[in-house]
Amino acid sequence: MSGLEYDAEASIRLERAYMTSGVQAQRDAVRRSLHARPGERILDLGSGPGILACELAGEVGPRGKVTAVDISAEMNAIARRRIAEADLSGRIDVLAGDAAALAFPDASFDAAVSTQVIEYVDDVDLALREIRRVLRPGGRLVLLDTDWDTLVWSSGDDTRSGKILGAWSTHASHAHLPRTLAPRLTGCGFAIEDVFVLTLLNMSYSRATYSYNLAGLIADFVRNQAAVPADDLDAWLADLEALDVAGAYFFSLNRYGFCATRTDQAMIP
Repeated sequence: MSGLEYDAEASIRLERAYMTSGVQAQRDAVRRSLHARPGERILDLGSGPGILACELAGEVGPRGKVTAVDISAEMNAIARRRIAEADLSGRIDVLAGDAAALAFPDASFDAAVSTQVIEYVDDVDLALREIRRVLRPGGRLVLLDTDWDTLVWSSGDDTRSGKILGAWSTHASHAHLPRTLAPRLTGCGFAIEDVFVLTLLNMSYSRATYSYNLAGLIADFVRNQAAVPADDLDAWLADLEALDVAGAYFFSLNRYGFCATRTDQAMIP
């Protein structure tokens, strides 16, 4: 797995980022692409704080089931709390699990979704084969991952910012995964139906924006890696605030969605 770990504080930051309007729009696009239907069994792989799982539970209805799997105990605790508060415990199971070793029988699900997860898995092809295994023939898959080279962020000190974002680039095992997902998917027994791009765009820096919460995650990760002096990290965060006050703030990041179905063709070994 990647070097990014979600302790209690990081999990809270991530949950706050997921609740911003930009990420909500991303979730809406993912749900539209998945086409969840009443009565279906859906796997939410890397379910995080459980927001998408709750939304999907509303779409599959009382006869359906969403299985939310995440490797992080902290994120699963947040998800269980959210699900209980929404009175959806009967429709959603929250389980600890590894994308590369799914603890489900073959053909367990009608559809699967994984957002911002596969880029953090060391063996991408193994994870894709596992997803295919637990999908029924013809089952649907939606993957959403980031190419971190698409990150554009305003800065008052490009050298300092470059060092920090360079250190952050090591947080994912596959920071440019979308570039290779198409051949990986077809090689693992999927037929690609559609590919789309979603852009997270922030023109301000506040707790209500994705980039504000991402900046905190980046600072914590780089600080823990001891890759950049703490003073530089503090100056970088202060610079983002100053750019916002000056009306010069800009943030943009692209995520790429792949919609696929499980085929019965033999997988490429």
